[in-house]
Amino acid sequence: MKNVVSNLWFEKEAREAVEFYVSLVPNSAITRIATLPAESPSGPPDSVKIIEFTLGKQEFLALEAGPLDPFNHSFSIMIQCDTQEEIDRLWSAILDNGGEPEQCGWIQDRWGLCWQIAPRVMGDMIAHSDRVRAKRAAEAMLGMIKPDIAELERAFHGQV
Repeated sequence: MKNVVSNLWFEKEAREAVEFYVSLVPNSAITRIATLPAESPSGPPDSVKIIEFTLGKQEFLALEAGPLDPFNHSFSIMIQCDTQEEIDRLWSAILDNGGEPEQCGWIQDRWGLCWQIAPRVMGDMIAHSDRVRAKRAAEAMLGMIKPDIAELERAFHGQV
C-alpha cells in the first residue's frame, strides 16, 4: 500500500497556496502538477488542477476544482516546532500572508486552511504523569494565541 495522502480541495488559487505552504516547511516540494483531462462536475477538460506536494515527510494532494465545502477546524495541519524562533517564523509568515490568528496556537491562512503551530514539548507536558503540572501547562496554552515556549515551561514548573 502507498502512503496515506491528505487531500485539500481549493475553490481557487491552489497553486499559489501550495507554493506558499512548501515555502514554510523545510524539505517540502511540489512533486507533480496536472489537470484532469476529462469533463467533470467541476468543469470542462483541463479545468481541474491537481497538485501533488510534500510538507516535510507528509504527502498531500491539492485540487483546484471550484466551490464545494470550505475548510474548517475538523482538518488542520499541525507543525510541531522545537524552538520559539520556528514558531515565530511560521506564525509571522502565515499572518503576513493574510492569515487570521486564533486561540491555542491555531491560525487560519488566507485560503481558510487551519494550521496548528505547536511547541513539540507541549505534547510531553500534557501527557506528563504529574497531572497538576500537565494541567498548568494545558491551562497556560488555552490562554495563549501564539504559543510561547518559555511561558509554557514556567507554567509547567509552577513558576507563574
